[in-house]
Amino acid sequence: MSVTTELEARPFSGRLRESTRGVHERANHSTYMNALLGGELSLEGYTQLAIQYYFIYQAIEHVSDTMTCDAVGREFVFDELRRLPALERDLARLAGPAWRTEIRPLASTEAYAARIAEASVWAGGYVAHHYTRYLGDIAGGQIIRRLLEKNFDLAEAGSLFYHFDEIGSAPAFRDRYRAKLDAAPWDDDARARVINETLVAFEHNVAVFDELALELDRYRLA
Repeated sequence: MSVTTELEARPFSGRLRESTRGVHERANHSTYMNALLGGELSLEGYTQLAIQYYFIYQAIEHVSDTMTCDAVGREFVFDELRRLPALERDLARLAGPAWRTEIRPLASTEAYAARIAEASVWAGGYVAHHYTRYLGDIAGGQIIRRLLEKNFDLAEAGSLFYHFDEIGSAPAFRDRYRAKLDAAPWDDDARARVINETLVAFEHNVAVFDELALELDRYRLA
């Protein structure tokens, strides 16, 4: 059996994961993320990422509100996943009480948010962006949570973005999510579109990390 045939024989969630593994790794090992996970950045350096996440999740969760009436999209609307309330509390701690009037999106973040809106005219496009962000935060994001708690004493406000207490068991939730991906009524062409849009979503994440990296020297610990 060829590699392509073997991949196509897998459940869709497995195909999606394997098809995006390369760009996922590029995002995880970008210059900015390497510096953050290596403990090289000040708290202000992390704050720059939290600010961009606010605009990204504002875009995703706005679409979530519209997907409640879509037969497929509503299966991927989870109130327990919503990150904006946590981000608002985090930014009040990280960026100060006037954060709403002071924060700005990067150009790459604006492009990412625009793509989320554009792609989400179809439920599969919404799912591609939803999957890319939330499942990564539930899993790999916990490394960042532990770093924030250890290095900056942010067990509560400041690291709440990475608290997923309402989903219960994280592995069980991920299994439930993947089962929904497998059960979604998409034909092969639609599944290919979902995979392609997920690749686009990861590329947008890479672009945000790359733009953040342009100012890394300002935020490196002495």
